[in-house]
Amino acid sequence: MPWITSEVALALLKVQPQTLYANVSRGRIRTRPHPQDVRRSLYHGEDVKRLAGRHAGRRSVADVAAQTISFGEPVLASGLSTIADGRLWYRGEDTVRLSEQAGLEEIARLLWQVGKVDLAFPPTVKGTPIPTNPFEAALLALARRASHDFPTGGRSHAVLCREAAGLVGTMAAAMLGGGSDGALPLHQQAALAWQAPDAADLIRRALVLLADHELNASTFAARTAASTGAPLAAGLLAGLGTLAGPLHGTAAVSVQALAETARRVGARRAVHDWLSRGHRLPAFGHPLYPDGDPRATALLACFACSEIYEGIREAVAEHSDEPPNVDFALAALADRHGLPASAPFTLFALARSVGWIAHMLEQTARGSLIRPRAHYDGPPLNMAAAAETA
Repeated sequence: MPWITSEVALALLKVQPQTLYANVSRGRIRTRPHPQDVRRSLYHGEDVKRLAGRHAGRRSVADVAAQTISFGEPVLASGLSTIADGRLWYRGEDTVRLSEQAGLEEIARLLWQVGKVDLAFPPTVKGTPIPTNPFEAALLALARRASHDFPTGGRSHAVLCREAAGLVGTMAAAMLGGGSDGALPLHQQAALAWQAPDAADLIRRALVLLADHELNASTFAARTAASTGAPLAAGLLAGLGTLAGPLHGTAAVSVQALAETARRVGARRAVHDWLSRGHRLPAFGHPLYPDGDPRATALLACFACSEIYEGIREAVAEHSDEPPNVDFALAALADRHGLPASAPFTLFALARSVGWIAHMLEQTARGSLIRPRAHYDGPPLNMAAAAETA
């Protein structure tokens, strides 16, 4: 149920209209104008459904668990990052403010709590060609490490942090190829590898803004792997594999496809045709940011989009009030500076590797196994046959 009328919303919530409006004003329920009647509004169905579940009184453990999985309530405790008041925070610090000065190395120190450990990501090897498939290259590099590295259990935090820094360097070397033989910050290594020195500061900002994002799908996968005691490299493999889905780290690919169509037929026609085929607009809106993705706002304020991407923004605005999210910003950044088509995913993966490691370190320190139960909804259990064989 993407968008519903007020009548349907009131029926689901079982409240008076003034209560519905109060939830809208508090940012709990998103709205948009009714396309056939400007005097009326439509309400975001998933927001209403989630709020209705919270108002249903005391829920069973199974009900709570089912509703937490999809942008719902917290699944487990973490001291790393959170989304509150429309902003993303790393250990209590606003990420937009951090992105104004810090590099990914400083964010790693903050999230990993490395103390006095000397932290630096090993540089890429000068002269190595940029891989045609950075995702595949990173998978192979991490798989080699995962098959030989020690499990996480029983090892000191300082040792794990040093290993983690080496793993980020392993990923960078695999995904970026040739860079610098000097100990440059990762954003400068990327800018050199892509021969885009003017983009270095934007790359730095993007890496900081993308480093962590609560328990997103890839982070949960990495954290679950770490809870078994698997090596850090194995957890990074789990995170990277999950990141590759079109609903997660490769969402920018859809924006790039839309931009290619826009170059041929114009932005407005491209958006119109995209919607006419029943496709959801890629990289616009975010369930956790009803008023707009602050990461996208921060990035897009630092450069001018090309005519094509600006045209897409304007065309989408005619259809929807949902602003672009960080996936759009990454695609627009790559387009503006002539970066490889794979650059948005590479930036996402390298940045998020720092967050995955932070969650793995936190989970390892807590020493508990993440093992959810399934709510069975298959065929009835054949108890009679089981009794015969008992």
